[in-house]
Amino acid sequence: MELTIDTESDIPLFSQLVDQIKGAVQVGVLAPDDPLPSIRQLANDLDLNNKTVAKAYRMLERDKIVKTKGYRGTYIHSDARNNCTKDLNNLIFTELSKVIEKLKGTGATDSEIRIAFADVMNNRTQG
Repeated sequence: MELTIDTESDIPLFSQLVDQIKGAVQVGVLAPDDPLPSIRQLANDLDLNNKTVAKAYRMLERDKIVKTKGYRGTYIHSDARNNCTKDLNNLIFTELSKVIEKLKGTGATDSEIRIAFADVMNNRTQG
């Protein structure tokens, strides 16, 4: 599998990695239990920061495209192909849009919604 990164693209570098790995899984280039390069190795090969590759791997693990086996490495998840079609970001956007529209329907302002959102995200209670 050959990964290429376009540093001139508007697409974030970690997203390019995620998309290419998902693409390789979907077309069968990567199969369940295939190993991926270590974070350090892939970062070195692509001339990227380790944190960029680590972020891509975390997102792939969250979406169950890869599984990490501690010091033994990162491997393609057994259900990766099915999980490639799930788009968590789209789900989050859709669900938040629904809630925001509902709140606006009650008369809440954008500012009130933003403040409440920040409070919820930071586990602060209304006082």
